[in-house]
Amino acid sequence: MRSKGQGFARGRAAAVIGLLCFAALGARAQPVQQTLTVAAYPAVDEIVRAALPAWKARHPTVDIQVVSRQFVDHHTAMTTALSTASRLPDVMALEVGYVGRFAQGGGLEELSRPPYGIQDFRERYVPYAYAQGSNRAGRVMAVPTDIGPGTLLYRADILARAGIQESELTRSWDAYVASGVRIKAATGAYLMAHARDMKDIAIRTGLQPGEGLYFDANSRVLVDTPRFVRAFELARQVRQQKLDARVSAWTNEWSEGFRRGTLATQLTGAWLAGHLNNWLAPGTRGQWRAAQLPEGAWAAYGGTFFAIPRGATAANKALAWAFIQFMTLDRERQLGAFKSQDAFPALLAAHDDAFFDQPIEFLGGQKARLLWREASRHIAAVAVHKQDAFADEVINTELDKVLDQGKDIRAALADARGLLERRAHR
Repeated sequence: MRSKGQGFARGRAAAVIGLLCFAALGARAQPVQQTLTVAAYPAVDEIVRAALPAWKARHPTVDIQVVSRQFVDHHTAMTTALSTASRLPDVMALEVGYVGRFAQGGGLEELSRPPYGIQDFRERYVPYAYAQGSNRAGRVMAVPTDIGPGTLLYRADILARAGIQESELTRSWDAYVASGVRIKAATGAYLMAHARDMKDIAIRTGLQPGEGLYFDANSRVLVDTPRFVRAFELARQVRQQKLDARVSAWTNEWSEGFRRGTLATQLTGAWLAGHLNNWLAPGTRGQWRAAQLPEGAWAAYGGTFFAIPRGATAANKALAWAFIQFMTLDRERQLGAFKSQDAFPALLAAHDDAFFDQPIEFLGGQKARLLWREASRHIAAVAVHKQDAFADEVINTELDKVLDQGKDIRAALADARGLLERRAHR
């Protein structure tokens, strides 16, 4: 017969064991916390951080770690990570100029195949931007999140002092340069920061659908075509007439030119108006206006994409894809980025928002977003190529030789073509 003490001890032991088992089951039932790493650059990093509360509300067990670097450092780091398959993030942001190089290199997940299926959402994105995320085989490797409709920003006060109307500035590229001569004579202000700016926009106009900026679908080099000849000729006219300040974008001299009113216009993406307002030249608020590009041109200038590295942690790829959809297909996320960082939405569903109709104080109350929306609907898709970034460097080097050394334009473009042909077929 058992004693009462023995029975109590055994009962207590059973209770303890039961509690331990229940605790173990409870521990197993606790959701596992995961972390996604997103590599980005300014101001994409801020856009991601601003979206984190909404993301956590949907995915409470998934944290987002944002790794932020300056623009050039970011893309250098991503190039190294892809080539070495080390320190890869789960999601990487890419500027459009780098999409071609990365998409053709085989280091990114193909998002147009299972389990991703980006093609099911194709009609929801701005057409030209969706196409830019594809490689030459038509496989989608990156998803657009914001775009850069080309625009002409100009100082209304400087044009008024020179007696020039907007229509004179935008009638044609030749009229634009001629207006610069009058502006310089009347006010002393330069037409633009650098003659390279003229080339950058001019080579992006007149593109045929599916044609690349520097290469066609068969990797044939296009840099000695009439499009490039005219772009170089216009840039040379700007330099010969002393209409550019000879300062490069994103330098202190460039910023000072905007602040001091020595730069009358800027050919750029629509996003620059926000940068001017927020930090480049807020003291010039109300003096700027926006217009469509001269000569009825439509051009894209910049844009951001998200991609998933093929060598990233396999267990995180489903969540990485969910994050990309969250950032690019969620109307509120797209509008939030537009309102806070002037990141023009790649999502068409965001284009019907009343925000587009609101006047922009920095642009003197102009409803410029309507202009930029119209531009986004006219821009042709530009095929990307893995050598686009290198081609840009080659063309800029040859243009400098034309502007600074008097090199013949056709000779410069022929030299550029020879170098790119050797590089493209490696």
